[in-house]
Amino acid sequence: EFTLGGKPYTGYPSFSAPDGLEIYLAECGFDVFLSANNHIFDKRSKGAQRTLDLFKHLEESHGIRYTGLAEDEEDSQKRNPLIINNKGISVALINFTYGTNLGYDEQWPKTNYQGQKKTITSWLEKAEESADITIALPHWGPEYQLTHSQEQEATALWLIDKGADAIIGSHPHVVQDTTTLKSVQVAYSLGNAVSNMSATNTQVELMATMRIVKDSTGKCRILPIEYTWLWCS
Repeated sequence: EFTLGGKPYTGYPSFSAPDGLEIYLAECGFDVFLSANNHIFDKRSKGAQRTLDLFKHLEESHGIRYTGLAEDEEDSQKRNPLIINNKGISVALINFTYGTNLGYDEQWPKTNYQGQKKTITSWLEKAEESADITIALPHWGPEYQLTHSQEQEATALWLIDKGADAIIGSHPHVVQDTTTLKSVQVAYSLGNAVSNMSATNTQVELMATMRIVKDSTGKCRILPIEYTWLWCS
């Protein structure tokens, strides 16, 4: 959850991460940035556009992809859903946020909001046509709550009915419960990855390892997700 909004670099509650963080992450092995989160407009539209510009440069230099934020309608169509092809399997990623702390003050760039259900439905339909597996990546839920909310579950069921094959959530800063709904695996929140938070339960986190297999008929399925407990202090 950060922007690359330029100097002065700032932390909570309005983030502008230092330039070079995106390159460092790419060289650590990250392949995709999920940009739909409540902090993406912390430096308003100018900061979001600067973030996009650096992501585009990173895409050219390192082959890193991004989704959840777009600079215009053409860019949005290209990145929603974001289709990843690897080892003969195509995966569609759909990323959206419950909201943003600050709104945009220009028409573009735009992020993906959970309330845009008609638009998200169209992305899920496109994913069904274009990819073997669809993974929904919502930024949602009540902060610091160890169990999911009724709204999260309702949204998860809606995503599943529209074609999501797995749901991996973020935002609450703590690990929430995992479950299976209608044969679809759901992780409501993996918690923090790297942060300086020290509040109760915020240093415990999960890594989800998802393996996708394709059988001799060409049909793909997701094996049981493996969860690894991690600690960040």
